Amino acid sequence: MSKKKVQLGSIRRWLKEYRIFQQYRTRWLLAFVFVFLAAGATLSVPLAFRQLIDIGLTSQEVHRQFIYLLLISILLAVATATRFYYMSWLGERVVADMRERVFQNVLRQHPAYFETLQSGEVLSRLTSDTTLIQTLVGTSISVALRSLVMTIGGIAMMLATSAWLAGIMIVLLLVTILPLWAYGRRVRKMSRASQDQVAHTSAIAGEILGAIQTVQAFVREPYEQQRYQQAVELAFTVAKERIKTRALLTALAIALAFGVIVFVLWVGALQVGSGQITTGQLTQFVLYAVLVAGSIGALSEVWGDLQRAAGATERLVELIQARPTIESFRSDVSSVHSRPAVVDPCVPAIEFDQVCFSYPSRPADQALAQFQLSIPQGQSYALVGPSGAGKTTVFSLLLRFYAPQTGRISVFGKEIEAWPLDVLRTQVGVVSQEPLIFANTAMENIRYGRLEASDDEVIEAAKKACAHEFITAMPQGYQSFLGERGVRLSGGQKQRISIARTMLKSPQILLLDEATSALDAESERDVQRALNALLEGKTSLIIAHRLATVLRADRIVVIDGGRIVEQGTHSELLRQSGLYSRLATLQFSQ
Repeated sequence: MSKKKVQLGSIRRWLKEYRIFQQYRTRWLLAFVFVFLAAGATLSVPLAFRQLIDIGLTSQEVHRQFIYLLLISILLAVATATRFYYMSWLGERVVADMRERVFQNVLRQHPAYFETLQSGEVLSRLTSDTTLIQTLVGTSISVALRSLVMTIGGIAMMLATSAWLAGIMIVLLLVTILPLWAYGRRVRKMSRASQDQVAHTSAIAGEILGAIQTVQAFVREPYEQQRYQQAVELAFTVAKERIKTRALLTALAIALAFGVIVFVLWVGALQVGSGQITTGQLTQFVLYAVLVAGSIGALSEVWGDLQRAAGATERLVELIQARPTIESFRSDVSSVHSRPAVVDPCVPAIEFDQVCFSYPSRPADQALAQFQLSIPQGQSYALVGPSGAGKTTVFSLLLRFYAPQTGRISVFGKEIEAWPLDVLRTQVGVVSQEPLIFANTAMENIRYGRLEASDDEVIEAAKKACAHEFITAMPQGYQSFLGERGVRLSGGQKQRISIARTMLKSPQILLLDEATSALDAESERDVQRALNALLEGKTSLIIAHRLATVLRADRIVVIDGGRIVEQGTHSELLRQSGLYSRLATLQFSQ
């Protein structure tokens, strides 16, 4: 989707597509009713003042006029407070809906999407951009509607008071709209640029904080501080230009509006002197003129808010309307775990048939080239080869993070595209080399493998993964908070939490990426014994750099340059004197 296409009428399309007004029509209606009531009460004030001036403050009728003013003020207060409540509620609700839709769509994107979009930028759009929209919906719309009603009503009352003076003012006010409109377009462009810079700043901060240990280990705090400072200052420079433009817009609006009022007052004063209108009529006209001028000034402010919100909405619409590079249907999530896959035991568990794949960021380099591999059910296959050979790519394609350019991948005899994504991934368990630990308790980190698991099942999985002992040794045991990314755990402890999580999931296919690489010898032996029990009757695909961990694999597949160059058992491959033999010689001779 081109940027131009996203920009055209982004707010209008968003309102129409997500039915913001239809969903909450009752509250919108009530808010608009009280907006009109508040505007009507305000427009009644000049009438009361005209009566006060024309009848005189010493007249007996003055008491009735002050009671009238008091009732108007009470109505105005109630209407304004109620309007504020409903519009603020709508602002919060609309923004909450938008944040949910943005985040839901971002979660559906595949890894290629995040190769060019940083997570910090997404967070910026979810916070600062939605805040602008909240201001638009919760405040600016009601102010705009109220100001519009006040402008139209005020002009109507001015026409009724003095058509000649009103005609002069209307013509002059129309002249003031053109420069305001031109300036408003400039504010919109600058607002988009300002939001982009704020998002870039957030992305840099997120990257630095996510790698804080590396930053401190290399003593790069001054460098990162300078890099962040430069981004902040650039964002400030862009924001300063936006503020300057908007300030000029406000000044222009006020100067033009009140210049018109002063001119019309001069003409009105001449008419009072000649007896064409009364002093009360002129006072009424002036009050309506002030209300109209103030309303036009408020509309100019709202116009600036609208331009800023339009820029923010364009950025959010880009996230909402982004389509995953791999389109796939999903099953009923509630039935994923309860529905076993019906599998023919004679078909391979995994089959790659002449698969070719290049990453979107490196289209000229083939990560896999004519890759051909068939893994029977219940077998344990190991992928061995130098870094960059394509081993991790095999995992990514099996999980459908990417789709191959050519060739076919089948899982349990069914083409991978025919699987609902959630069902496919439910049957595949992954233990990565760098496990991710959530900022939660040990119990919930393991339960992430199967959310409906009981505490006893979680503890049993932890015992099998040799994690029970160190978890119970923590102050709160399984309720101990592990910190962001598991900062309270050692590397080996993180790995065992990850293994316990996968054990709890109990998938049909296991993808192990150096699953025991961070364990000491004793823990590795215990975990390997538990993994062997878990692997019984299941299919496993193991990435290994340490060849000692795959000696018992049913078959070892040697990959180099995205192609399979050797296959066989450990002893068979040693006799071939190929790449595996050279790797084994290097490792086992040390």
